[in-house]
Amino acid sequence: MQTFELYSIYNQCNGVSTDTRNITENSLFFALKGDHFDANDFALQALEKGAAFAVVDNKELLKLNNNKLIVVDDVLKTLQDLASFHRFHIGLPVIALTGSNGKTTTKELLHTVLNKKYNTIATIGNLNNHIGVPLTLLRLNEDTDLAIIEMGANHQNEIERLCEIAQPDFGLITNFGRAHLEGFGGVEGVIKGKSEIYDYLQANSKTAFVNFDDAIQNQKSLDISRFGFSVENNSSANIQISKAYAQPMATIEIDNTKITSQLTGLYNLPNISFAITIGQYFNISLDDIKEAIESYTPQNNRSQWVNINGKKILLDAYNANPSSMQVAIQNFKQLEGDSKLMILGDMFELGTEANKEHLTIINETIDSNISTIFIGDHFFENQITNNQIRYFKNLEEVFSHLETHQLNQNLILIKGSRAMALEKLLEHI
Repeated sequence: MQTFELYSIYNQCNGVSTDTRNITENSLFFALKGDHFDANDFALQALEKGAAFAVVDNKELLKLNNNKLIVVDDVLKTLQDLASFHRFHIGLPVIALTGSNGKTTTKELLHTVLNKKYNTIATIGNLNNHIGVPLTLLRLNEDTDLAIIEMGANHQNEIERLCEIAQPDFGLITNFGRAHLEGFGGVEGVIKGKSEIYDYLQANSKTAFVNFDDAIQNQKSLDISRFGFSVENNSSANIQISKAYAQPMATIEIDNTKITSQLTGLYNLPNISFAITIGQYFNISLDDIKEAIESYTPQNNRSQWVNINGKKILLDAYNANPSSMQVAIQNFKQLEGDSKLMILGDMFELGTEANKEHLTIINETIDSNISTIFIGDHFFENQITNNQIRYFKNLEEVFSHLETHQLNQNLILIKGSRAMALEKLLEHI
């Protein structure tokens, strides 16, 4: 079936579904495959639960002679092609963003700012991969003014493919960090992989939003139409930020306007600056930008403040890599308080760099002179003996320890990779 034919069917349906546990009535079901499942096996169940049609790629299903089953060569590619066709048909401006750290926070800030003037649709949560991007594009409708598409990647050519699907008019890279080193093949691989968004923008005469204080961004975007900001008086920048500081909360001063966010850390200043810059590019008043940013509250375990039993906890447990872990420790050192504890979990997808990167973080905590609890095999296997540090292999060991040892500190940082699920600690503090 040709994409335009499927698009005609899609327009008669009530959106798309990919999970038989959450079927939308009269939706178009896509039978995707995963490492441990094949939704072709549940296509008939999807129809029974209310899906109008099911897109499948198991040719055996042709034998059923069911006109509600649309048999294609590859369900995932069909979903991506449909989303790309829909995005082209809708024809509204699309902003794409990627980067090693800060993607979701920047996306949420940007969404809050742009919604002040435009009906904006953005990636939900971190649905930023080869499945999530098409699903976000298929949420666009005739009432949408702008779209913000978050793009994640852990290997080369992934951002290139996501750009082919989303066809962004604008793009930005939050930063280049030591994340997904295993898949990208080192830091240079990270830079090359993330810069695929610049390659797309340049090839298609589109615009990049740039942090002109980031030497790599500045150099990589030289041949692209660009619009950006600087805190360091870079003369190439369109937006000059007069002051930027992180204590007590991340704050930007621009054009005699002070914007104080509910975010912590120097690492959030570029995220806020991107939101301000893009807001001004799209002619949103500084007063509205200020109101939007100051109203944004971080959630989903990302730089989120939580108060439990008199303890103030900075919960940053959504994810971690060496770059984000390092700046989190540096930020925590600067926070006021003389009774501090860091609880840090393993970092994943580091390949051959894993031991070195975990050792670096251990030494960073020793230098900080802050009591630390490390959780996970990587930290445990690379431990350095220090009277301010304790090591545990897993959360269960920590839970057992906390049953007989109360935490005395009243300011706590919790950070680790998503698979560590360190937010579970909150129930035991």
